[in-house]
Amino acid sequence: MMRRQTPARRDKRVQAVTPDQSAGRERLSDNPPLNSTRHGQDLELSLISMTTAPDGTQLAVYRWDVPPRPEGYRPAYLLHGLGEHAGRYEGLVRWFAARGWSLAAHDHRGHGRSGGKRGTLRTEEDLVIDAEHRLAEYEREAGAPPLLIGHSLGGLVATRVALRGKVPLAGLVLSSPAFKLELSAAQRWQLDLLNRFAPDLRVGTRLKIAKLSHDQGVVDAYANDPLVHDRISARLLRFIVAGGAQSIAEASGLKARTLLMVAGDDAIVSPAGSRSFADSAAPGKLALRWYHQAYHEVLNEAPALAAPVYADLETWLATLDDRV
Repeated sequence: MMRRQTPARRDKRVQAVTPDQSAGRERLSDNPPLNSTRHGQDLELSLISMTTAPDGTQLAVYRWDVPPRPEGYRPAYLLHGLGEHAGRYEGLVRWFAARGWSLAAHDHRGHGRSGGKRGTLRTEEDLVIDAEHRLAEYEREAGAPPLLIGHSLGGLVATRVALRGKVPLAGLVLSSPAFKLELSAAQRWQLDLLNRFAPDLRVGTRLKIAKLSHDQGVVDAYANDPLVHDRISARLLRFIVAGGAQSIAEASGLKARTLLMVAGDDAIVSPAGSRSFADSAAPGKLALRWYHQAYHEVLNEAPALAAPVYADLETWLATLDDRV
């Protein structure tokens, strides 16, 4: 549902914000509106600022200005996937804004415009702690618990946040969460070995980018995005594997109302992990929606495949009546 962008337009969208610009705030004056007809609303210019994580790492924080609305906006917060960045989601931001939601986000450490070596963590819980810190600040600012939206790696992080229960949430939307990866016994042995002796060693993710979306424009934009990377360390991979298994084991303790949207033809993460999570969740807490033909980025699929995804999302959002 996000607009196709040619590499040339994407390259000139924004000058990079470096991690030492913690006191600065940048307007994306060259950032064109994304899918204004599809999403039905123009947004003011995006704002990016730098904030400091609890351990001192600089995180790039995104805020999208929305037009004045007499009834106000409900707050929502986005956590992106592995190797990408929050700037890829402006189309989704516009869709939410048209329905009364104001979104914020940050780039995970080691991703996008945030500090940290690409694809690495200091500890396995870094991404979760960063998210909890940002969500607590956002809730204080908004004056209400936010809806938390997570895609892929961000879906796993969002789930860990929800299960830990340290920050209040209005609800949880999970898109192709990384609850399970298809790893062979040999790969798991290699992971254990690397995690013990070289946890910061980075390797290529070998991501099958052609399987991100049936929309070739989305795939091309991803391949040519200078803020996208393909690195992953043993420690980060260990977080995904262990965190996914832990989330499934703890799913019965899920308290937040949750919409789980799963790509049935996912070559990036295993859909079976989402099925296991849904089967273990407490009755009445989770709504599972399965899109058999969709690739990994269900929110960024070709129009015909994305239509039922957004229809289900809109229906589910209508059941949340807490408004700012």
